[in-house]
Amino acid sequence: MAGHFEATPGGGAAVALDEVEIAILRSLAVQLLELIGPGDEPAEDADPLAALFAEGPSEPPTDPALARLFPEAYGDKDTELRAASAEFRRFTENDLRARKRTDALAVVRTLDALTITGDGGAVLELTGDECRHWLGALNDLRLTIGTRLEVSDEDEGEAGSLYRLPDSDPRKPMVMAYLWLGALQETLVETLMP
Repeated sequence: MAGHFEATPGGGAAVALDEVEIAILRSLAVQLLELIGPGDEPAEDADPLAALFAEGPSEPPTDPALARLFPEAYGDKDTELRAASAEFRRFTENDLRARKRTDALAVVRTLDALTITGDGGAVLELTGDECRHWLGALNDLRLTIGTRLEVSDEDEGEAGSLYRLPDSDPRKPMVMAYLWLGALQETLVETLMP
């Protein structure tokens, strides 16, 4: 189980993590939360129907990582498509941000609930619902890191170029995190396949 998820009874998954891996995952999830930003949570006595029709931003984010997490719905080739994308974003981005926050918070909470054993590690056991949150968060983390590293489709197809970075390259730690998150994501997907 070390380093990859395995299926557990009841549709969940488990992975053994050491203290360093736990700290890295938690730190990355917290950074993702900071990037996504706080939500505009309605007050408990707020009208739920009004909250349903609350409007979000109509302009795409200027940060390339946020633009990757919240892409244009129809591209930006012409004025008509830009207007349709703006309208779509206005009514969907708030919900998408809330879901991404929920996913990242699930990662933080499940990691915080772990009890480190005497050997400096723990087994993270996830329910089926937690697995789905983790999949969303792992995907968002990879998209964010990949954007920051300027990973292209060619790099994705040829992971070897990422592996061949010299140790002196300042991007190396983030590349290693990017590849590790991809391996975690892949094994988690495999555990959920029927």
